[in-house]
Amino acid sequence: MDIYVVQNGDTLASISELYHVPISTIIHDNGLENSTVLVPGQTLVIVHPSQTYIVQKGDTLDGIAAKNGISLMQLLRNNSFLCNREYIYPGESLVIRYPTCRELTTNGFVYPYINEKTLRRTLPYLTFLSVLNYRISDEGRVITYDDDSHIIQMAKAYDTIPLLMISALSPTGEANAHVVFEILINKNYQNYLIESVLEIMKRAGYRGVNVVLSSITPSNFHLYIEFLTYVSNRLAAVGYYLFLTVNPSIRYKDNTITFHRFDYGALSRICYQLTFLQYVWGTNSDPPAPVSSTSLLKNFLDYVVTVTTTDNLSLGIPIVAYDWALPYIPSRTIANVMTLNSVLALANDAKAAIQFDDFSQTPYFYYYRMQNQQHIVWSINAKTIESINEIIKQYNLAGSGIWNIMVFYQQMWTIINACFDII
Repeated sequence: MDIYVVQNGDTLASISELYHVPISTIIHDNGLENSTVLVPGQTLVIVHPSQTYIVQKGDTLDGIAAKNGISLMQLLRNNSFLCNREYIYPGESLVIRYPTCRELTTNGFVYPYINEKTLRRTLPYLTFLSVLNYRISDEGRVITYDDDSHIIQMAKAYDTIPLLMISALSPTGEANAHVVFEILINKNYQNYLIESVLEIMKRAGYRGVNVVLSSITPSNFHLYIEFLTYVSNRLAAVGYYLFLTVNPSIRYKDNTITFHRFDYGALSRICYQLTFLQYVWGTNSDPPAPVSSTSLLKNFLDYVVTVTTTDNLSLGIPIVAYDWALPYIPSRTIANVMTLNSVLALANDAKAAIQFDDFSQTPYFYYYRMQNQQHIVWSINAKTIESINEIIKQYNLAGSGIWNIMVFYQQMWTIINACFDII
């Protein structure tokens, strides 16, 4: 796999000639919405299959998969354009395999109102689908937001395991510490909560629960372990999985890296998989900073490996960007979230050159809006995804969690799929 950084004067034709790859392949593998515009600093991924197949008259997708010893889902994710196609045609070239290094689980975080076309394109890449549709309220009550039956049925049709995701967080990410404390100390509330969750799972068809941990402190950590051990045993008794998702709250300030130093081994031993994920929401009141940071993640994982094994740990990938007005004013400046495709469109319109921060392995650029106000945009790109993949390989992590999959990001899936055999 190659990652090319666009230079001034580049065109898709010149890049196609450089790598001997068709322009149509570059467009598809990178999900380019505007193939006539390239932005200096933009990254393009060039993948190289290890096996391809030429469609013959009378072929079917099931037949091609069986003939080449792969699953239908693998054929679909290696050729994701097929998700929007009714037919295949003799003479077409399909990718059968990439030179992958090992297996990987993937967990996509999603709201139930995701666009069906987007979900259909994403499901072949997913092992698990965590549906953000349930919130813990007072006395262990469960608040449900939307009908999720359709996406659960779709997940199962694509051999993806649906997980009921539950937390004490509001839809915009605010934690309710009072509700958490109530649950942790009251066995009656715990039982009511678990019975409610089991009833929902049975009715809706979920196969596991993904609990988002919030308001964890050194003083209540042992209560969390007791509660989650109880949850795990109740779920296992009826054949369900327990997943845990935790924000390690990694911070970098004044040349100092801080994060929650909990006994993550105690958490990982009571669940099927533990995902480390720094949540990102529609707005951000923090100072301008990278959306993700390879250096900070490595520093955190260097601690994690001292307290637990890594064979059931997963690392989250935030596929968003933020736009801050400058200068940043504490308690006043609010950054707005952007999709990665809109970042490229904005950089092009503003004639901004995308720069790259080596410490975090993320891109950023400056631009000016009305009244000559300067802005900064931090996002991720192909080099960011590649660096996270390298961390997953270096620390021998089991999986990758994608926050979130409401917008389809082909370039990320191209990179992950070319590096790993997705389970």
